[in-house]
Amino acid sequence: MQKILVIDDDRDMCMLLNRFLTRQQFDVTEMYNGKKALEFLAQQKPDLILCDFRLEDMDGKQVLIRARELYPDVPFIIITGYSDVKLAVEVLKLGAFDYVTKPVFPDEILITIRKALATPPAVHHAASSPRERVVPVAAGKKPDKEVLEKYIWGNTPEMKNILKQIELVSPTNYSVIIYGESGSGKEAIASKIHEMSKRRDKPFIAIDCGALSKELAGSELFGHEKGSFTGALNQKTGSLELADGGTVFLDEIANLPYDVQVSLLRVVQERKIRRVGGNKDIELDLRIIVASNEKLWEAARNGKFREDLYHRFNEFSINLPPLRERKEDILRYARHFLAMTSGELGKEISDFSPEVQQVFMHYPWYGNLRELRNVVKRAALLTDGTQVDMQALPFEITFHEKLNYEKPVSADVPSYVPAQPDIPAVGMATPRPVISEQSLKSASIDAEYEMIVKALRQSNFNKTKAAKLLNIDRKTLYNKMKQYQQFNNL
Repeated sequence: MQKILVIDDDRDMCMLLNRFLTRQQFDVTEMYNGKKALEFLAQQKPDLILCDFRLEDMDGKQVLIRARELYPDVPFIIITGYSDVKLAVEVLKLGAFDYVTKPVFPDEILITIRKALATPPAVHHAASSPRERVVPVAAGKKPDKEVLEKYIWGNTPEMKNILKQIELVSPTNYSVIIYGESGSGKEAIASKIHEMSKRRDKPFIAIDCGALSKELAGSELFGHEKGSFTGALNQKTGSLELADGGTVFLDEIANLPYDVQVSLLRVVQERKIRRVGGNKDIELDLRIIVASNEKLWEAARNGKFREDLYHRFNEFSINLPPLRERKEDILRYARHFLAMTSGELGKEISDFSPEVQQVFMHYPWYGNLRELRNVVKRAALLTDGTQVDMQALPFEITFHEKLNYEKPVSADVPSYVPAQPDIPAVGMATPRPVISEQSLKSASIDAEYEMIVKALRQSNFNKTKAAKLLNIDRKTLYNKMKQYQQFNNL
């Protein structure tokens, strides 16, 4: 029986997850704070860790870092609210397998858990192997060429220009810096450069520098000899050596410890490495592509990144705009993710309703493609028919839709939300839809609505904490939120 450690300061949530996962034949252990969870992990190794992002004594990021030091092959899944999606994406960069959003749906979390447990351990450990992607096709349908591809590419002028740059630089051996926000598709560009190069038949190794601990970064990149440090029980081949002849992609390069940057400089200059504790140089034939969500010249100027290493990498650079700046591609990507998810779930969902399309086009997508993918996955799970409608979207996204729409997305996607003023700051009067009969009852509804909005904002949209502020249970809060969604025709 596979063991799952559930970490959440909400005891009701732990109890519900325990009951559900136990029925699915898992052995579940509950922990209600990060400190107790880490004490447990020091003694026992689970098969999977399920952790809330916001705990009372620490956050999921701290738990993840320590858990990966103890058990780098154990998949780690974050539970988060949609207001924390941007932070959850950062946790993914540290090595979490995936995240699920609140409210947690049993089918969704079970699919994610089973996928994590079925994924080879090496794939969880991003520093030691390339990331694998499996793109399924909708049941009973003929595979579409675009769905079968690893990645799809946008049709905006910015993305067409980037594709031209990729075609230009791919045949060369230039080092490339890719700039872009987390989740915007930097690794897709690096992989495309490799696939269009002469090295396409050799390894493509993606290394997340943000997931490398300071103590083990050198070992992960360069390898080590047996006995070179405490815990080095066997010789280890580093990721750079594994990529010999091919391409190595160093994601979030600015997070690499400064002393490791010194060793990496020698690799870039001489194409040689020396394992930790070794005395023999190993020659390598590598192409190096790096990525960063911050400008490396600024990091160099601030002393965070070596200036000489920056200049070595800066033979060619590509700037990838965030998803919110290439709106024309949002629905293209969303439909691609929908086709993928429909195949996983065995459903035949054809498209999104015009209202959902409108919402997608106006939402800022701070988590970029990762956030869009997870919203689509969740919506597909909640959809019973052939079209995703507004009821399948999370509250925070529909809540965001109290903005003015100046024009429809296209002739096929009409604007549907009447013009309303933007949502004011907490403490100011929250706008409500026009109520035809002013009454004491409607006034109390307005007051209740405003209190719930204020509590959600104060708790950073953490439903458990908002419910505590309001002195109600979470179930009541969810029911109230659902009523307001229906009342506002969201």
